[in-house]
Amino acid sequence: MSPAILIVYRPAAGRYLAQFRSVVAVATELGHRPVVLVPTGELPPEVDGLTVREADLDSTPAFRAAVDDIAAEHRLVRIFPLFEGDVLPAARARRDHGIPGLTPDQALNFRDKNVMHRRAEELGVRVARSCRPDTLGAVEEFAAQVGYPLVIKPYAGWACGSTYRVDGAERLAEVWQEMGDDRHEYRVEEFVRGTEFHVDSLLQDGEVVFEQLSRYTYSVLEYRDEPGGTISRKHDLSKREQRILELNATVLRGFGMRTGVAHVEFFLLDDGEVVFGEAGARAGGGSIVPAIQAGRGINLAGEWARLELDPAHRTEARLGPEIGTEYLSSGKYGRITGISSPGELNALDGVLDADVWKSVGDVLAPPVASNDVLGWYVCEGRDYKDVLTRFVAVRSAFRVETESAV
Repeated sequence: MSPAILIVYRPAAGRYLAQFRSVVAVATELGHRPVVLVPTGELPPEVDGLTVREADLDSTPAFRAAVDDIAAEHRLVRIFPLFEGDVLPAARARRDHGIPGLTPDQALNFRDKNVMHRRAEELGVRVARSCRPDTLGAVEEFAAQVGYPLVIKPYAGWACGSTYRVDGAERLAEVWQEMGDDRHEYRVEEFVRGTEFHVDSLLQDGEVVFEQLSRYTYSVLEYRDEPGGTISRKHDLSKREQRILELNATVLRGFGMRTGVAHVEFFLLDDGEVVFGEAGARAGGGSIVPAIQAGRGINLAGEWARLELDPAHRTEARLGPEIGTEYLSSGKYGRITGISSPGELNALDGVLDADVWKSVGDVLAPPVASNDVLGWYVCEGRDYKDVLTRFVAVRSAFRVETESAV
């Protein structure tokens, strides 16, 4: 029986399409049969011709049962979850069948924010002060200690979904009611004021073989008010930025990753201190993967697959100019009557790639998560400031027209 790999793929809004195609291409090239596990009722055209199974991916028992059935028919050698929420179930399925990769214990370091912050502290990495919202009094006491604003977030969330910035006692009372009986699923952190960075990395046998430091152009928690952008930092890194890369390697090795892909976030404070934010054992979300592909010449998910399936492979990435990517958003809501096409955006000076997820007839509503957007674009520039200037030009050119959806 020829070796097979399992790709856990959620075909939502095109966010994972490039990753999915790259993993399929690498596996096929290396003689491995791609098997795809998708949510029940979601069979996109890109899976045509492949072996596909469906399951309720939001149910861990159903997820593991589906993998049991697949493993009975195929010699699974690796599992590749592309979505944050599938990292832990995939780890449990690996354990079930003796498949190499992140174990459940290691996966918890990347999924449970309570666990990851405690583990980072054990590794000597500074984290935000936090508390559990056991009672309203406990949160009020914490607020008195660290001051407002506070951040209240699910301990196993993603994309800032159900994440609240709390600026005072009145807002805390509102959020407390919204959490209700689910408050045990949340954690409370001090609001860290600093410049936000992320590092996208590939590891092979415990060593970092690729790393890309990038700087957010906005506060991730303020996605409703600011366009979501990030710009690479490849050239002339400061000592503080180099320190972020050092801490990133410490975190990834300390969390137990051997071979894999990771997206880790840090804050750089005005005094030079670096504070760990979060870590995910998956490729960066949104347009980070196409931005790195445009700027460095590798697809993070595909390269992860190659490192797993070909131990002799060595990652080679070009350096190139600074690359920026930004979400496409609009302050207009209602039914779309007109919207710029990817081709129109790609024709703009400096734009390397673009995708628009919305089309005429779709209804726009206020965003509820940081990745609840219309699409993205990638552009290049001489340096950070030059990329910012190009962002302004693309934003000005992006057109969205709406009418009332009532």
